[in-house]
Amino acid sequence: MERIGVSGAALIDIDGVLTVDWQPLPGAVAAMERLRAAGLPLALVTNTTSRTRARIAAKLAGAGFPIGEDDILTAPSVTAAYLREHYPGARCALLNSGDVREDLAGVTLVDVGEGARGDVDVVVVGGAGDAFGYAALNAAFRHLQRGARLIAMHRNLYWRTSEGFDLDTGAFLPGLERAARVEAEVTGKPAEAFYATALAHLGAVASETLMVGDDIETDVLAAQRFGITGVLVRTGKYLPETHRSATGTPDHVLDSFADLPALLGK
Repeated sequence: MERIGVSGAALIDIDGVLTVDWQPLPGAVAAMERLRAAGLPLALVTNTTSRTRARIAAKLAGAGFPIGEDDILTAPSVTAAYLREHYPGARCALLNSGDVREDLAGVTLVDVGEGARGDVDVVVVGGAGDAFGYAALNAAFRHLQRGARLIAMHRNLYWRTSEGFDLDTGAFLPGLERAARVEAEVTGKPAEAFYATALAHLGAVASETLMVGDDIETDVLAAQRFGITGVLVRTGKYLPETHRSATGTPDHVLDSFADLPALLGK
């Protein structure tokens, strides 16, 4: 395998790259241990919205990964920073499946179905799931009709589980946008702000950093547009037809994360 010269840092997606349904993929733990032993600065960057950073770290550590909470950057944590900067003091109606309020520190939150008429400033849409029923989506729509802004943690269409693919936020968000005649501000991957935050978190520069992901558009090509080396793995949500029809070409393609240390010469 040809080695590459990226030596600064690595950004690594979790779901579909390291784990599926939080179960380690073959060779992933050993590969992470090799990267740690080599001293490579890294961050796990994920659009996961069902668990907090602390719970993700505990889950991964319990599976054997040498990972701590400070190594993890989530869409909710980046969204919190975005809201604090751009909408300070705003009342935010949260539509999300899973409790991530711990990672939304400093943000005033109400459930999307709550709030008196007109007192919601921002509708924040996280990950899809059972919470995305008609009543909740219609409540979000009504807030938007009254002038609330729309913030989305991501636009992912689906993710892989042990039972196959499940629908995600990207299957619902365009309907809200079209019905309310608004455009969502996206804070998670593939937003440029997400990658800028991740690089700042590591003190790294784009030209010396790589991004490893199973989503060719959201993880890999988005990172490449920001000047980061893109590495696509053939695990998780990877599909050959999606690869063939993508809007660009990954810098590197690996069978799995287990092959990354060899690519880096670690």
